Amino acid sequence: MAIHLHKGDLPDGLGLGPVVAIDSETLGLNPHRDRLCVVQLSAGDGDAHLVQFAPDTYDAPNLCRLLADPEVLKLYHFARFDVAVMEYYLGVRAEPVYCTKVASKLVRTFTDRHSLKDLVREFAGVELSKQQQSSDWGAETLSQAQMEYAASDVLYLHKVKAGLDAMLAREGRTAVAQACFDFLPARAWLDIAGWAETDIFAH
Repeated sequence: MAIHLHKGDLPDGLGLGPVVAIDSETLGLNPHRDRLCVVQLSAGDGDAHLVQFAPDTYDAPNLCRLLADPEVLKLYHFARFDVAVMEYYLGVRAEPVYCTKVASKLVRTFTDRHSLKDLVREFAGVELSKQQQSSDWGAETLSQAQMEYAASDVLYLHKVKAGLDAMLAREGRTAVAQACFDFLPARAWLDIAGWAETDIFAH
């Protein structure tokens, strides 16, 4: 495994294939208050690329081009948050997307365990450490432990997707999962625009 740290943007000419696993690290869970600090990506090849942002420096044309590329599937765990925070800070809407948390909730109805840690254990046989989850991602220099934690959040998503896809197909839920994925960018926009806690479909 190799971890590549980039300051401010992905390097020119980097290709990550047709399906890219993506995650983010922020200073909290409120995008209006808690800034985007790191975006991590993997092509599923065992390597991870981390883009670290300094405060108020979000001009990242290479990353934005990838997020907006209609030919690249963006693979997340809990896409609702990551898509929203990246749209808020980078000004780009990621499409198309796939969310392993949504897929898990649709097809792993025998359990209430849908965390990334649970899915990676089941489908990749790897036990993730979450010790750095609440660390200071706004620090000027990331520790080795932070970089390894960030990388681990994307390194196994392709395997998780493969396992979930097989279950969705088996249970006849692939189409409804795709409909949910198609709606996710709009759901993320609603969160940013102020409808995070309002069910607009309710009576």
